[in-house]
Amino acid sequence: MINVIVIGSHYLQAECIAMTIESNSDFKVLDVQPRTKDILQKTYEDPVHVVIKNIPHITKDDISDVEEIQRLHPRAKILIISYAENEETIFNIIKIGAKGFLSHDATTQDLFEAIYSLRNGYDYFSKVITNILLNRYVSSIQNNEKINDEDVEKLSTREIEILTLWGNSYTNPEIADTLHISIRTVETHKTHIMQKLNLKTQVDLIKYAIRNNIIDL
Repeated sequence: MINVIVIGSHYLQAECIAMTIESNSDFKVLDVQPRTKDILQKTYEDPVHVVIKNIPHITKDDISDVEEIQRLHPRAKILIISYAENEETIFNIIKIGAKGFLSHDATTQDLFEAIYSLRNGYDYFSKVITNILLNRYVSSIQNNEKINDEDVEKLSTREIEILTLWGNSYTNPEIADTLHISIRTVETHKTHIMQKLNLKTQVDLIKYAIRNNIIDL
């Protein structure tokens, strides 16, 4: 059983999220509260596995709330549900410890996958968010912004081209058509990119960019 707490200033939305979560027999909603401080002042008999914070737009206070949740429930994974925000806000949310981020166009299936992923120790970011982050990473490389790791310099011109198109949401067939190469060649290049950077997922790529100051916060 995965125990979840839902926080949302729009309480009706928070209740709807809680009802959706409880429709899955693998999940249990421990509490639904409109404010973060309401859960920080409480203790729970069951362990808290995932804390979902549903907010229209992220403010500095919300970032502070994430830090407080992380401090008082260090084993809980934090999932943010919000409108697709600006890059800087998303980077800061990741930096302070949120493990998941869903935009408001996420489906029920996305929500379930996010909870499962976080509970199993994996990060989860919706495609919209991942594309925003990946686009910024690609832009940083194209503009020759600060790159502190020699691994990035190992990428070939072709790999940079593929990374650029990939970051702009091109599919493998679209990349192949644009660069006049085979789909298999695209897949091979993408594998080489991740291998050269010693990464496994696109989220790892974003973390790498933040960690190495390729993306300024």
